[in-house]
Amino acid sequence: PFYSVQLPGQEASSNSPKVREAQAHGLALPKTGMAVTTDIGEAHNVHPKNKQDVGDRLSRIALANVYGRKLEYSGPVYNSMKVQGGAIRVKFSHLGGGLIAKGGGPLKWVEGAGADKKFVPAEAKIDGKTVVVSSPDVAAPVAVRYAWVNFPEGCNLFNASGLPAPQFRTDNW
Repeated sequence: PFYSVQLPGQEASSNSPKVREAQAHGLALPKTGMAVTTDIGEAHNVHPKNKQDVGDRLSRIALANVYGRKLEYSGPVYNSMKVQGGAIRVKFSHLGGGLIAKGGGPLKWVEGAGADKKFVPAEAKIDGKTVVVSSPDVAAPVAVRYAWVNFPEGCNLFNASGLPAPQFRTDNW
Protein backbone atom coordinates (compact mmCIF):
# COMPACT_ATOMS: atom_id res chain seq x y z
CA PRO A 1 0.00 0.00 0.00
CA PHE A 2 1.02 3.59 -0.63
CA TYR A 3 -0.83 6.39 1.13
CA SER A 4 -0.29 10.11 0.78
CA VAL A 5 -1.50 13.34 2.29
CA GLN A 6 -3.14 15.85 0.00
CA LEU A 7 -1.59 19.31 0.03
CA PRO A 8 -3.85 21.44 2.22
CA GLY A 9 -5.50 24.60 1.01
CA GLN A 10 -3.13 27.55 1.14
CA GLU A 11 -3.05 31.03 -0.36
CA ALA A 12 0.22 30.33 -2.22
CA SER A 13 -0.25 30.15 -5.98
CA SER A 14 1.90 27.02 -6.13
CA ASN A 15 -0.72 25.16 -4.11
CA SER A 16 -3.58 25.35 -6.58
CA PRO A 17 -6.59 23.09 -7.09
CA LYS A 18 -4.88 21.66 -10.16
CA VAL A 19 -1.95 20.48 -8.03
CA ARG A 20 -4.33 18.76 -5.60
CA GLU A 21 -6.24 17.29 -8.53
CA ALA A 22 -2.98 15.87 -9.92
CA GLN A 23 -2.30 14.25 -6.54
CA ALA A 24 -5.73 12.59 -6.68
CA HIS A 25 -4.94 11.07 -10.10
CA GLY A 26 -2.48 8.80 -8.29
CA LEU A 27 -5.45 7.06 -6.67
CA ALA A 28 -6.06 5.26 -9.96
CA LEU A 29 -3.13 3.01 -9.06
CA PRO A 30 -3.91 -0.11 -7.01
CA LYS A 31 -3.48 -0.08 -3.22
CA THR A 32 -3.27 3.71 -2.93
CA GLY A 33 -5.10 6.18 -0.73
CA MET A 34 -5.00 9.87 0.10
CA ALA A 35 -5.91 11.74 3.26
CA VAL A 36 -7.83 14.86 2.24
CA THR A 37 -6.71 17.99 4.09
CA THR A 38 -8.41 20.81 2.22
CA ASP A 39 -10.43 21.65 5.33
CA ILE A 40 -7.49 21.97 7.73
CA GLY A 41 -5.17 24.14 5.68
CA GLU A 42 -3.69 27.38 6.95
CA ALA A 43 -3.47 30.45 4.72
CA HIS A 44 0.31 30.85 5.00
CA ASN A 45 1.59 27.46 6.17
CA VAL A 46 1.86 24.41 3.92
CA HIS A 47 2.36 22.27 7.05
CA PRO A 48 -0.77 22.82 9.17
CA LYS A 49 -0.51 22.37 12.92
CA ASN A 50 -3.46 19.96 12.94
CA LYS A 51 -1.65 16.63 12.65
CA GLN A 52 -4.29 14.75 14.66
CA ASP A 53 -6.83 14.77 11.81
CA VAL A 54 -4.15 13.91 9.24
CA GLY A 55 -3.08 10.88 11.29
CA ASP A 56 -6.67 9.81 11.88
CA ARG A 57 -7.47 9.97 8.17
CA LEU A 58 -4.38 8.01 7.17
CA SER A 59 -5.03 5.37 9.83
CA ARG A 60 -8.64 4.94 8.64
CA ILE A 61 -7.39 4.22 5.13
CA ALA A 62 -4.95 1.59 6.43
CA LEU A 63 -7.42 0.04 8.87
CA ALA A 64 -10.05 -0.37 6.14
CA ASN A 65 -7.87 -1.36 3.21
CA VAL A 66 -5.06 -3.35 4.84
CA TYR A 67 -6.62 -4.71 8.01
CA GLY A 68 -10.17 -5.19 6.71
CA ARG A 69 -11.98 -3.09 9.32
CA LYS A 70 -15.50 -2.11 8.34
CA LEU A 71 -15.26 1.67 8.63
CA GLU A 72 -15.53 4.66 6.35
CA TYR A 73 -12.11 5.88 5.30
CA SER A 74 -12.95 8.60 2.80
CA GLY A 75 -15.09 11.68 2.60
CA PRO A 76 -17.73 11.99 -0.14
CA VAL A 77 -16.09 11.52 -3.54
CA TYR A 78 -17.64 12.95 -6.70
CA ASN A 79 -19.17 10.14 -8.75
CA SER A 80 -21.41 11.64 -11.43
CA MET A 81 -23.71 14.52 -12.30
CA LYS A 82 -27.00 14.97 -14.10
CA VAL A 83 -28.51 18.18 -15.42
CA GLN A 84 -32.10 18.59 -14.24
CA GLY A 85 -33.65 21.73 -15.71
CA GLY A 86 -31.85 24.73 -14.26
CA ALA A 87 -29.87 22.64 -11.75
CA ILE A 88 -27.27 19.92 -11.58
CA ARG A 89 -27.64 16.92 -9.26
CA VAL A 90 -24.27 15.61 -8.07
CA LYS A 91 -23.84 12.02 -6.83
CA PHE A 92 -21.10 10.77 -4.53
CA SER A 93 -19.53 7.58 -3.28
CA HIS A 94 -18.29 7.20 0.32
CA LEU A 95 -21.40 8.66 1.92
CA GLY A 96 -20.40 7.38 5.37
CA GLY A 97 -23.93 7.58 6.75
CA GLY A 98 -25.01 10.57 4.68
CA LEU A 99 -23.93 13.98 3.47
CA ILE A 100 -23.71 16.93 5.86
CA ALA A 101 -22.75 20.58 5.84
CA LYS A 102 -20.24 20.65 8.69
CA GLY A 103 -21.18 23.37 11.14
CA GLY A 104 -24.62 23.76 9.56
CA GLY A 105 -25.62 26.43 7.13
CA PRO A 106 -25.26 26.36 3.36
CA LEU A 107 -22.53 24.50 1.51
CA LYS A 108 -19.62 26.81 0.73
CA TRP A 109 -17.27 27.15 -2.24
CA VAL A 110 -19.69 25.73 -4.82
CA GLU A 111 -19.74 27.20 -8.32
CA GLY A 112 -21.71 26.47 -11.46
CA ALA A 113 -21.18 27.32 -15.13
CA GLY A 114 -23.10 27.26 -18.36
CA ALA A 115 -21.85 26.69 -21.90
CA ASP A 116 -19.93 29.98 -21.67
CA LYS A 117 -17.56 28.23 -19.21
CA LYS A 118 -17.77 31.12 -16.73
CA PHE A 119 -18.08 29.89 -13.16
CA VAL A 120 -20.17 31.87 -10.70
CA PRO A 121 -21.06 31.22 -7.05
CA ALA A 122 -23.95 28.77 -6.78
CA GLU A 123 -26.39 27.55 -4.17
CA ALA A 124 -25.90 23.93 -3.19
CA LYS A 125 -28.42 21.94 -1.16
CA ILE A 126 -28.00 18.45 0.20
CA ASP A 127 -30.86 16.26 -1.02
CA GLY A 128 -30.53 12.78 0.45
CA LYS A 129 -27.47 11.15 -1.09
CA THR A 130 -26.92 13.97 -3.60
CA VAL A 131 -26.23 17.69 -3.78
CA VAL A 132 -28.37 19.91 -6.01
CA VAL A 133 -26.53 22.93 -7.41
CA SER A 134 -28.12 25.97 -9.07
CA SER A 135 -27.53 29.66 -9.67
CA PRO A 136 -29.89 32.39 -10.86
CA ASP A 137 -26.96 33.55 -13.05
CA VAL A 138 -26.77 30.21 -14.92
CA ALA A 139 -30.03 29.31 -16.67
CA ALA A 140 -28.65 26.18 -18.37
CA PRO A 141 -25.87 24.73 -16.18
CA VAL A 142 -23.32 22.30 -17.59
CA ALA A 143 -20.65 22.07 -14.88
CA VAL A 144 -20.02 22.31 -11.13
CA ARG A 145 -16.90 22.92 -9.07
CA TYR A 146 -16.38 22.52 -5.34
CA ALA A 147 -13.54 24.13 -3.36
CA TRP A 148 -11.81 25.00 -6.63
CA VAL A 149 -9.63 27.78 -5.21
CA ASN A 150 -6.19 27.82 -3.58
CA PHE A 151 -7.52 28.31 -0.06
CA PRO A 152 -11.15 27.19 0.36
CA GLU A 153 -11.39 28.32 3.96
CA GLY A 154 -14.50 26.89 5.59
CA CYS A 155 -15.23 24.29 2.91
CA ASN A 156 -17.88 22.21 4.59
CA LEU A 157 -19.11 19.25 2.53
CA PHE A 158 -18.54 16.18 4.72
CA ASN A 159 -20.06 12.77 5.29
CA ALA A 160 -21.66 11.76 8.58
CA SER A 161 -18.44 9.88 9.44
CA GLY A 162 -16.78 13.28 9.82
CA LEU A 163 -14.61 13.12 6.70
CA PRO A 164 -14.35 15.99 4.19
CA ALA A 165 -15.11 15.82 0.50
CA PRO A 166 -12.07 16.46 -1.64
CA GLN A 167 -12.30 19.33 -4.07
CA PHE A 168 -13.78 18.33 -7.43
CA ARG A 169 -14.90 19.59 -10.76
CA THR A 170 -17.25 18.06 -13.30
CA ASP A 171 -15.63 19.85 -16.24
CA ASN A 172 -12.22 19.41 -17.87
CA TRP A 173 -11.75 22.95 -19.19
